[in-house]
Amino acid sequence: MTVGTPITALWPTPSPVPLDDAALAARYGRTDRPHLRVNFVTSVDGAVTVDGYSAGLSGEPDKRVFGLLRMLCDGLVVAGGTMRHERYRPIRLDERRRAWRREHGLPQYPTLVVVSGSLNLDPAQAAFVDAPVRPVVLTHAAATAPPGLAEVADVVECGDDRVDLTAGLAELRRRGLGQLLCEGGPHLFGALTAADLVDEVCLTLAPLLAGPGPGRITAGGPSPVRHLPLRHVLAAADGGLLLRYTRD
Repeated sequence: MTVGTPITALWPTPSPVPLDDAALAARYGRTDRPHLRVNFVTSVDGAVTVDGYSAGLSGEPDKRVFGLLRMLCDGLVVAGGTMRHERYRPIRLDERRRAWRREHGLPQYPTLVVVSGSLNLDPAQAAFVDAPVRPVVLTHAAATAPPGLAEVADVVECGDDRVDLTAGLAELRRRGLGQLLCEGGPHLFGALTAADLVDEVCLTLAPLLAGPGPGRITAGGPSPVRHLPLRHVLAAADGGLLLRYTRD
């Protein structure tokens, strides 16, 4: 069943028929090997936020795909700063999406994975204390955990004085979290790109001009340019475009 603003296929096979959730899930899908997908929304002029938050860019179609991508993943990866700033809540799914996961042999909820080199985290944040699945925190050996964090999350050290993302993802996959979805922020995206760990980018292009000021969806030091072929373009009736790029 299609709910809300229609989304249709624009490329490579155009169709005017609105895509229901089952058809959308099939277009994004899961892979048969470990996979890291990154999901962002941006304005036409490249802004990652409006008034400091990504919510100002996200319309109903983007939120719909956002929820479906969470349904498809094993682990939801987010930087500690983004979790604080965007005020992350517990990662929960509605009954339809939990049923889909059960039918596909998955736990009812994905695991929240927080990447933090500083461990400037609040163990009392609802994303931790009300989580339906115990979260994982990836950090490094030189960081000091705040009191109570180990009571609400598995704290995993990856690296000596900075988070080793390659080792961190290997540990997540050892735990059975093979299909990973990263929701940012920009510095984590940049670090994942630099480490050549990004397999897929899902990008919603919002029909807005945000003007100068906000940053891009990626940040950090330079890294080699990598080819990432376009796989599909979906058009939302509100004027937004939903783009999917994956490795060859």
